[in-house]
This record gives sequence, C-alpha cells and structure tokens, in this order.
Amino acid sequence: MTNPSAPHLVLVNLGTPRAPTAPAVREFLAEFLSDPAVVDYPMWLWQPMLRGVILRRRPPRIAHAYRAIWTADGSPLRTATERMVVAVQAAVPAGVGVSAAYRYGHPSLDVVFRCLAKAKTSRVIVVPLFPQRTGATSGTIVTLMREAAARAGIASRVEARFVAPADEGYIGALVGRWRDTVATCGEPDHLVVSFHGIPLRFDRREGRQYTRDCTATTQAFLRAIAWPESRTTIAFQSKFGPEPWLSPATAAVIKDLGRRGVRHVAVVTPGFVTEGLETLEEIGMRAQDDFRANGGAQFTRVRAVEAHEAMVRSLAALARP
Repeated sequence: MTNPSAPHLVLVNLGTPRAPTAPAVREFLAEFLSDPAVVDYPMWLWQPMLRGVILRRRPPRIAHAYRAIWTADGSPLRTATERMVVAVQAAVPAGVGVSAAYRYGHPSLDVVFRCLAKAKTSRVIVVPLFPQRTGATSGTIVTLMREAAARAGIASRVEARFVAPADEGYIGALVGRWRDTVATCGEPDHLVVSFHGIPLRFDRREGRQYTRDCTATTQAFLRAIAWPESRTTIAFQSKFGPEPWLSPATAAVIKDLGRRGVRHVAVVTPGFVTEGLETLEEIGMRAQDDFRANGGAQFTRVRAVEAHEAMVRSLAALARP
C-alpha cells in the first residue's frame, strides 16, 4: 500500500495506439504529430498537411506493421512498461508508489496527476524513459509535466528526474542483454548501435546534446563489453519527413554491411528502453530482410533493457531523496 507522504514515481513512455487498427493509429498519430516538439512547422502550414494527407494515407500501412508485432496481451510497449512498473514497485521502499503514464495516449500525465492529487500525494517524481535527451522526447514530457501538474494543482510537488545516458544500471542492463544474446547467437562480425533519429536542425538548436548523449551511451557500452569501435557503427532510424535528419541512416548502414561481405551483424537499440514498433518491426523484421537481401547471412537483434534487474535498480534509486 502506498503512503501519501512518500514519493510517487511516474515512469513516462512515449505511448502506443490502443489497437492495431487504422482508426486507432490515426488517433495516436494525430496527437503525436500535433506536438510542436515533434513537428515544429507553423500550425497553419502543418495541420492541413497532417489532416488532409498524412492521417489519410499513413494509418493503414502503420496499422499493418503494428499487427505484425501485436501480442495476445496487447501492445508490446504497453505490456513492457507495465512490467517495469511492477518490477520497480517491488524494488522501492515500502510506501513508495509507482505508476506508468504516456506522453501520447492513455493514461496521460493529466489522468495520473489528477489521481495523485486526489490521493494527496506529497511528492511526485516523473521519470522520462529516454536516457538520451532531446526536446522531442524527454523535453516534451517535462513540458507536459509542468502543464499537467499546474492543471491538477500539484505543481509545487512535482519534479523530473532522469536516467543518465551512461547510468551504471542502464549500461549494466544493456550489457546483460548483450551477453544473453551472444551466448545464444554467437559473436557478430559487426555491431550497429541504432538510436531514434531527429532532424539535424533540432540537434544543432539543442547544442548537439542528443548526439553527445548517444555517443556517451555507446562509448560506455563498448567499454563494458570490451568491443572495438572499429567494428561498430552508430546509426539513426525512423526518419520522418523530407528534411535532413541525423546520419548515417540505420537502414542504409545495414544494407551496406551486407554488400561489403559482413556475414553476421548485431543491432542494439539503446534509445528504446522497451520493445515497440521501432525495435520489433523496423529492426527485427525490415532491417533483417534488408541485410539478407544484400548478401548478409545472420542478423541478430539485441533485446531492449525493459525490466532487467540492473535497470530496475536505477529506476528505483530515483525515488531516494
């Protein structure tokens, strides 16, 4: 049982459609792509494009991709986030509460904060599940946190805390997933470290904080597994829209490695703490097909950290004063 005088951790993930259907995906994309932290074009220009073209054409194709990864329990991202909540709840001191919320979708921070306000919770700690910081992920969560806390009347009781890009528990969880994978699939010839991409101008505007964080995570991970940089490529996936994004693109790197005669490639996706469309379908299915179609033989995907015990310890530690 939680104690109102004890802190309450809220783990915030990106979000997911409620079902693998075109209407559900349309609803999710409408919220996601209307966030100015994600797409910062002027609303008078962007909204007609979004409503008139994108939300008509993209949802059926994306829903098809979601159906390929959907499970009997529902969305992999949601079920993984809920497993993390259960694991962290078991690891925090008695009385500390743990909940999940989503930047897009349900339950939102507004819903969670209203419940916590009603319960008279004295201190709320919001944890964005994005170790590499950028306005489009951790930044928009913090912005919404402040707005939702003000609406719920608990602004003075809410703070944000972050998992650092080279946090010991986070890196330890990545290492644990890597070792499990190598024990099963063998050591690859080349390692691709794939992060979610962002527009190049976003990274420049933010002083390259995101790419610095991606580099910090990669370097800490490589040191921990004693892996050479000469057999590693950092890449960026999930590009959307026509403008330049961070490069190299993961899809292009995977194809090129196959053409160059690399027989076995492994891909780790540290920016995705939980499994979702970007890891299971984009990497686990499409990237694997691309690698083999271009001459590669063995493709290995390293699982997301999710509720790995080392990650859970780091998240639980954020409840401490």
